[in-house]
Amino acid sequence: MTGFSTRAIHAGQDPDPATGAVVPPLHLTTTYKQDGVGGLRGGYEYSRSANPTRTALQEALAALEEGSRGLAFASGLAAEDTLLRTVCSPGSHVVLAGDAYGGTFRLLSKVAARWGVEHTPVDLGDLSAVRAAMRDTTAVLWCETPTNPLLNIADIAGLAEIAHTAGALLVVDNTFASPYLQRPLTLGADVVVHSTTKYLGGHSDVVGGALVVADPDLAEQLAFHQNAMGAVNGPFDAWLVLRGIKTLGVRMDRHCANAERVVEFLSARPEVSAVLYPGLPEHPGHAIAARQMSAFGGMVSVRLAGGEEAALRLCERTELFTLAESLGGVESLVEHPHRMTHASAAGSPLEVPSDLVRLSVGIEDAEDLLADLERALS
Repeated sequence: MTGFSTRAIHAGQDPDPATGAVVPPLHLTTTYKQDGVGGLRGGYEYSRSANPTRTALQEALAALEEGSRGLAFASGLAAEDTLLRTVCSPGSHVVLAGDAYGGTFRLLSKVAARWGVEHTPVDLGDLSAVRAAMRDTTAVLWCETPTNPLLNIADIAGLAEIAHTAGALLVVDNTFASPYLQRPLTLGADVVVHSTTKYLGGHSDVVGGALVVADPDLAEQLAFHQNAMGAVNGPFDAWLVLRGIKTLGVRMDRHCANAERVVEFLSARPEVSAVLYPGLPEHPGHAIAARQMSAFGGMVSVRLAGGEEAALRLCERTELFTLAESLGGVESLVEHPHRMTHASAAGSPLEVPSDLVRLSVGIEDAEDLLADLERALS
């Protein structure tokens, strides 16, 4: 197998056989001329079912995650919804992280619950608690690592053993780490989920999602539902994610290096009561993260000693750290999860502390980012 960045540039992206173009063509078509009734040309008939630009992205995604097949969607939540409706049915049960992404929790608690799918939040860092939460009806053990926004770490291999013993699938949301830093399928996971909006796209200019699967039979079931439910991404969105993937390795190196500088700076500030980052030796999940990740990522969360008001002031005072939702782009972002991305979890077991600020550390010059935080905190 070739190296990661080589796969990111070449997998699914051979030069166009018609013209020799080294960039995959953007196929802006809804339909395709067929070679006779029922004679599909290259397997293409209608762009909801398949589009060559999306095919290129899906092949690249599978190569990066070392899976059998990748599937691209209109958003990360569209990918999650398709997965849940493929592998669950009324009466099914899902175990998920006690600090899961607010959108995943909303999908389960407000949408899937009405369809008869139950869920149980649990601390995924406590394997005994996870084991106890599993039921005969558990279809999915849903993992994020690192989690959004508390940056907790889960043992993917340990969770895979628990899920498979119970006859369930282990699904890992790998958005925060990206496949450059972590490949869950190689650790025993069955499905990897991505919001390709984030690090894979990398430039805050495209919304998308993805599933990458280990088992070809499960991949066929998901592909059927992808077409039947229709939440696919358009060819231009697929093309933009493909373009972003080409530089994922070099961008992640800078994201991680800048995050380490930010963590070092914030750890010494009296205004900060806690820095949440798996690269810190005192982080409870540090040893596991060091084992299953090649570096610790570009996301940093902090708790402010002055409580919620201090957290809000920090969000309002930064300049280079733009106050905005989302993450994983080249520019640095700051947000208040309690009132923004995780507002849907308010009043639930997944509620986020109000003194928490989440930073998506970009690839700007580190000294400028530190100076921005210095001004905002002073």
